[in-house]
Amino acid sequence: MPVSVEIPKETFTGKVREITLGATPEEGGTRKRTVTVGGETTLPFLHFEGEIPHPPAIAMEITDVFPKDWSPLLIKAWGEDTMRDPAVWAAKAEEAGADLIMIRLYGLNGNGQPYPPEEAANIVKRVLEATGLPLIVRGPGQAERDNELLLAVADKAAGERIVLGLCEDKNYRTIVAAALANNHLVIASTPIDVNLAKQLNILISDMNMPLDRVLMDPTTGALGYGIEYTYSVMERLRIAALQGDSMTQQPMICFVGEESWRQKESKVGEGVPEAWGDWEKRAIIWEAITANILLHAGADIVVLRHPKTVPLVKREIERLMEAS
Repeated sequence: MPVSVEIPKETFTGKVREITLGATPEEGGTRKRTVTVGGETTLPFLHFEGEIPHPPAIAMEITDVFPKDWSPLLIKAWGEDTMRDPAVWAAKAEEAGADLIMIRLYGLNGNGQPYPPEEAANIVKRVLEATGLPLIVRGPGQAERDNELLLAVADKAAGERIVLGLCEDKNYRTIVAAALANNHLVIASTPIDVNLAKQLNILISDMNMPLDRVLMDPTTGALGYGIEYTYSVMERLRIAALQGDSMTQQPMICFVGEESWRQKESKVGEGVPEAWGDWEKRAIIWEAITANILLHAGADIVVLRHPKTVPLVKREIERLMEAS
């Protein structure tokens, strides 16, 4: 006789915050649609234990200047002419199926010289005009330069609810103040550590920044490069959030493309073991698998670089969201 087995279920009392990126004309912006992430009351894709109201979102990374250090495979995929014009690139990324656009500002012109903050603002404005998707704007990663560029961008894009990053312990004050003044969101970024992530969220909250306007970057590794530890920390953050820890209840964003495409398995096409197989296929799969692992760890937004990775990850998200 068939035996019925009751599946044990864990009930959590906490909930990940819902965060909406972008603003439509009715909301004071120009986006043709917004993207909402978060809201989970259970661990990733365990639909039988709780609610997962919004699927994870896919962002495509573009840059303000032609990225000479990017893989030849990425340059081939997008086309050099496209990659030299951020506005054109943004439109192509939307066509590729992105939910969001992330522009990385290096703050340099084609000759490698720093450009004025006003130029960053104008570049972002052109990107906003070229696509109707919500926008994430990431600085070069140097505290003083981040503050200069992101302050100008925040003023120019007032009302658009763009996301500004990265807020770190040494530069969060200026970026958060600019976001507060112009109705934007921020990314809180810390090394892979639960307590450091909580502490930065507390500091940002102490500036009266509503926590429904804060994304969390826990810092991640790529497949084969510390991703197990990344997974562990992200899982601990998500469990703490579901158990009611308010300062860990932020949706998480992971820069998958940046991590995946700097590893030798993606970068190197010659002088590698024959068993590694086709270079392009290997590199795309490396990015897709990294993204899928981090989605299972709790990522709400994954940022990709190769257009062919988008349908692979999107198909997996759809399959996981249909499961029950």
